Amino acid sequence: MNDRLRADRVRRFVNSLNQARTLGLSVTSATEQQLTLCLPYSEKIIGNPETRVIHGGAITTLMDTTCGSVMICVLPDFELCPTLDLRMDYMHPAEPDRPVYARAEVYRLTRHIVFTRCQAYQDEGDPVAQCVGTFMRIGPGALPRAYRDLITGGEA
Repeated sequence: MNDRLRADRVRRFVNSLNQARTLGLSVTSATEQQLTLCLPYSEKIIGNPETRVIHGGAITTLMDTTCGSVMICVLPDFELCPTLDLRMDYMHPAEPDRPVYARAEVYRLTRHIVFTRCQAYQDEGDPVAQCVGTFMRIGPGALPRAYRDLITGGEA
C-alpha cells in the first residue's frame, strides 16, 4: 500500500468519527511507519476563556484518534482496534490561535495488541503532550462489510 492510499484510508476513517469531524481533525501525513493528524485552533475548543488555551480534552481526543488511526498505516488489512489504555503526559499548554499536530507510531505489534506512542506539538521538538497507548486487535472479519468498504474504498 502506498502513502497516498494510506492517507485516503485514514481520512475516510477519521471522517467516520463524529468527535474527529467536530474537532476538524485532518491528515497531515501517513507513511508505513507513522501518522500525523492536525487539530486546527477554533473558538469551540478553548478550555479557558481568559487565556484562550485549548482544552486538554481536545488534545486527548487528537492523540487517541492519531494512535488509533496509525494502525491503518501499519496493518495489511483494515481492522478496528479499540483503545485499551492511553497514558497521557501534558508538558505545557498549547499556544492559542495555532494548530496542534499529533504524530503517532506503532512500536510493537502482536496478534492481539498494538502498542503505540504519540507526541502532540505545535513546534517540532517541543511537545505539548505525549502518550503511550495500547489497542486491541479484533480482526478484519469482525467489521461489517459496508464499513470496511467505506474505509478502504472497496479495495481489499
